[in-house]
Amino acid sequence: MDVRPLFECEKVETIAAVATPSGRGGVGIVRVSGPLAGQIARATVGHLPVPRAAEYLAFLDTQNRVIDRGIALYFPAPHSFTGEDILELQGHGGPVVMDLLLQQVVGLGARIARPGEFSERAFLNGKLDLVQAEAIADLISCNSEQALRGALQTFHGEFSKQVGALVQRLIELRSYVESAIDFPTDEIDFLDDERVTEKLDRIEKRLASIRQSAQQGALLRDGMQIAIVGQPNAGKSSLINLLARKNLAIVTEIPGTTRDALHEQINIDGLPLHVVDTAGLRESDDVVERHGIARTLDEIQRADHILLVVEERAGFSKATREIARGFPSDTSVTVIRNKIDLFETVSPRFEQGELGSEIYMSAKSGDGLALLQNHLKKCVGYNDGSEGQFMARRRHLTLLEQAAHHLSSGREVLSSTVAGELLAEDLRLAQNSLSEITGEYTPDDLLGDIFSTFCIGK
Repeated sequence: MDVRPLFECEKVETIAAVATPSGRGGVGIVRVSGPLAGQIARATVGHLPVPRAAEYLAFLDTQNRVIDRGIALYFPAPHSFTGEDILELQGHGGPVVMDLLLQQVVGLGARIARPGEFSERAFLNGKLDLVQAEAIADLISCNSEQALRGALQTFHGEFSKQVGALVQRLIELRSYVESAIDFPTDEIDFLDDERVTEKLDRIEKRLASIRQSAQQGALLRDGMQIAIVGQPNAGKSSLINLLARKNLAIVTEIPGTTRDALHEQINIDGLPLHVVDTAGLRESDDVVERHGIARTLDEIQRADHILLVVEERAGFSKATREIARGFPSDTSVTVIRNKIDLFETVSPRFEQGELGSEIYMSAKSGDGLALLQNHLKKCVGYNDGSEGQFMARRRHLTLLEQAAHHLSSGREVLSSTVAGELLAEDLRLAQNSLSEITGEYTPDDLLGDIFSTFCIGK
């Protein structure tokens, strides 16, 4: 069968990729999207499959030799994920089978897709907004049930809907303000109208609510970086083992057992925590231990929160205070007064100390673990009982903050100068910031940055 390669004049290239993880598996999928998908189907399976109906067929190469047998699915535009013609070939998931199928498709005019290019085309063709497209990557990478539910909410448009409703309110207020600019003799009286202030109040309150939810969504996605630090033999390794509920670190009575940073990702009621157990901080002539201590100092600088572990019987020694002086001033610290199991009269409790929060507990027995877990959730304002929680990214938080800044600036302009042009400009900038979240307003380099982080085949 004569199938032409992709012509240079073709406006939209046909792309292809293996859409399943590399390696061996029961099923592997080659996905094709673009104007040549139908021709590739005819050449590979002998005819154009019935739209949206699974057919069990032989997959043939250009010499009519059978590569594999499997399921072919065809989704004609615009009723497909990308909005273009899509062909999916679902065969056995061996790397040789997938490679031969991909070679066949590329030989018929497709090119290998860039990371995230299928999702990018879905966005460009209006099948998804930018937030929903980002949620696809989050669905793949989420590591807890709650994160999964948040990513699904975002993919189904919950975050976009809230941002879109706020943008609509901004447009209405801009129209109201700009109508005053068109009638300069009435501008001052028009802007002095309480309706402008009331509308601005409602917009700011709604934005504050969305920012709070987005902060929770960002925590679901990104979690919190926690460094466990302290002197040797304070119980740091026992603490990470307790938090992870498995024996990750070697625990001995010999000081300096931990020589390197040990990373582990855990979650508390859906909140992801990236915890690192570090080498004990002390003066040492051991070259290996000194390298571990240097890495500990690096982890301290990167941490969102520090757990400073001290032995309750030793308390705040001069060496412990010296360690605390090296903490970044803007990083929160919780002191873990460990090994209370050595005292009959000391029970798990939470109190305020000289560095802030202190938790009396035993990393060996687990007494006080619930206090620590609840405290860590409170430190970041995490609420594990939120309904309708959506996933958010740092990019979204930054843009929401920018919108809040422009609204605040507009309020100051309104109260000090009653200048319609200045207020309208602040409202426009706030609207642009919000619209950048969903992709309605998008800087040229943003899409490349976002979709380059996706899996190939998505």
